[in-house]
Amino acid sequence: MAKKRTTKRKTSRSKRKQSVFDQAWFKFGLIGVAVLIVALIVASNNTQPTAATLPTEINVDQAYQRYNEGTFLLDVRTIEEWNEYHIPNTTLIPLDELPDRLDEVPRDQMIVVVCRSGNRSQIGRDILLQAGFEQVASMAGGVKTWRASGYPIETGP
Repeated sequence: MAKKRTTKRKTSRSKRKQSVFDQAWFKFGLIGVAVLIVALIVASNNTQPTAATLPTEINVDQAYQRYNEGTFLLDVRTIEEWNEYHIPNTTLIPLDELPDRLDEVPRDQMIVVVCRSGNRSQIGRDILLQAGFEQVASMAGGVKTWRASGYPIETGP
């Protein structure tokens, strides 16, 4: 009986000595890591900025420069806020209406999204980016900072 136990031990030990490189879990792990590396490389190549790309947020001075160059400014405030004062030649689409009115926003132009203080414009920017718009930035500081900087403002509808 002692010999049989010894034989069994030797057999099970030889199975344990199987190379880690021969084990299925290792092979699948290697394949997974390779796929992940390829995916990261492809993703990083697709997010390289181009000359026509806007950063996701710009300051008021940069927005004013874009405004003078004819960039499309989208105001996402409420109609009441708009009537109080707004940037001339901007388009008003309140934030809560934006998802249903995307067809009113040009896809072939740079877009700067503005609001009162800069918070809603980030949400508006993200809505546009998720809808496939590529050249979109929000303006930090909002129309309040625009007005405080002495840039053009209109009052009323």
